[in-house]
Amino acid sequence: MSDNPELKRTLSLAQITFYGLGTILGAGIYVLVGKVAGTAGLYAPLAFVVAALLAGLTGLSYAELAARHPKSAGEAVYVQDGFRWRPLSMLVGFLIILTGIVSAATIANGFVGYLHVFIDVPDWLAITLLVLALGALAAWGIAESVMAATAITLVEVGGLLLVLAVAGGSFADLPARLPELIPPFEVPVWQGILLGAFLAFYAFIGFEDMVNVAEEVQEPTRNLPLAILLAIGVSTVLYLLVALVAVLALPPAELAASRAPLALIYERTTGSPPVLISLVSMFAVVNGALIQIIMASRVFYGMSREGWLHAVFGRVHMRTRTPLLSTALVTGLVLILALWLPIVTLAKATSSIILVVFVLINLSLVRIKRHTPHPAGIRVYPMWVPVAGFLATAGFILFQLINLFRS
Repeated sequence: MSDNPELKRTLSLAQITFYGLGTILGAGIYVLVGKVAGTAGLYAPLAFVVAALLAGLTGLSYAELAARHPKSAGEAVYVQDGFRWRPLSMLVGFLIILTGIVSAATIANGFVGYLHVFIDVPDWLAITLLVLALGALAAWGIAESVMAATAITLVEVGGLLLVLAVAGGSFADLPARLPELIPPFEVPVWQGILLGAFLAFYAFIGFEDMVNVAEEVQEPTRNLPLAILLAIGVSTVLYLLVALVAVLALPPAELAASRAPLALIYERTTGSPPVLISLVSMFAVVNGALIQIIMASRVFYGMSREGWLHAVFGRVHMRTRTPLLSTALVTGLVLILALWLPIVTLAKATSSIILVVFVLINLSLVRIKRHTPHPAGIRVYPMWVPVAGFLATAGFILFQLINLFRS
């Protein structure tokens, strides 16, 4: 038996799809709907559709690249194949690790807010216990981690379905109110929709994390691209239905003013305290942190196996078949950030970092397609897909910069 065994291919199509779905859904949808409604008004559902189309373009690029290179540290490997410049590839790898660590730390802080609804414990104790428990679960094994993530994802989806069920009576008003939901061709209206779409776009971020467990997926050239598209598709349907029921059930201004719009909808339609939805939100937070720890540790592993980091980060434990040192390092960094650093500013930066990575990923696929247009046995997409993905993500960055200078 090898002194350094490889990662174990245990994840089926269903498991990797739920892994991706859990990463995309997270806790964001439980608060984001109100903010999008505040920007796009009654046209919030359309804003989510526009965001889904934009995210889907980069999703297709990831799907093709995942089939071409089913490896951990996916983004760094893609950029290396596209640009053949190791410093840029390493930078992308570290950017992905940074976003995972900061995101998990931010999520850990968010968990404390939900926990205080039920029990009063010191923040430092709750954060420490949560992060260490998630680190232990991530180290235990990928099958066990993803099984837990899948169970929590089912709870998250169940929470959204619960909101749809209790407020489903609002759909009876849809035929009569449909004209209200169709926007006129007026510049101010569409500016609001596009602003809402820019905001809603962040609800779709997470599918990119799926490629970093590629070496643990069964039949990765088939299952991983399919899982990426399934996760984005299911998320889109859920987001559209939730956005529809939200604007039909409550005025957009009221949704925008609430920090927990879905809990507000539940409370208004049932007359009961939103304890159940709060519990689901807490589970969603835990799920997001677990998946980010797994993802960041696998990027450390993948970069080590490519020879870009010390070999110690690529060592896999014989029994757990997980990169224990990489997982421990990520867990420790998450704990430090969660306890001592101002996370809010860093968390805002993660979305911008992801957009920069998306720009490079789309450009990498354009360059790869020029020198290897049709690899054998790989599903490829037209050249316009990565070009459009590049233009969409570069447009997002430009939009952010314009807003930054205006503010």
